[in-house]
Amino acid sequence: QVQLVESGGGLVQAGGSLRLSCAASGRTFSNYAIGWFRQAPGKEREVVATISQYGSSTKYADSVKGRFTISRDNAKNTVWLQMNSLKPEDTAVYYCTAVVPGTTRPRYDSWGQGTQVTVSS
Repeated sequence: QVQLVESGGGLVQAGGSLRLSCAASGRTFSNYAIGWFRQAPGKEREVVATISQYGSSTKYADSVKGRFTISRDNAKNTVWLQMNSLKPEDTAVYYCTAVVPGTTRPRYDSWGQGTQVTVSS
């Protein structure tokens, strides 16, 4: 099982940008499709974006399309989530995890610490 650690969160004003990083260790990173998820207070965890093993396929939640971009560099064992035009409703803890390829379903039933993103209005 690949180990993933999120970083890059913070406090930003509405309209601002942040780039989250998901650093992997352990198994061969290119074997894994990766997804970014988020969970806001009092809400269920939801998928934000996913990327295939070699980055050829990406998918986004409707709420972030056109504002967020997911990318990866397998040589650096890292997936990024570039978040632009942030809105207060993007405030949440963001997590990355391996997903079943072609789906938004987490591959493992385990989550890291996540990284907090707070967008002020």
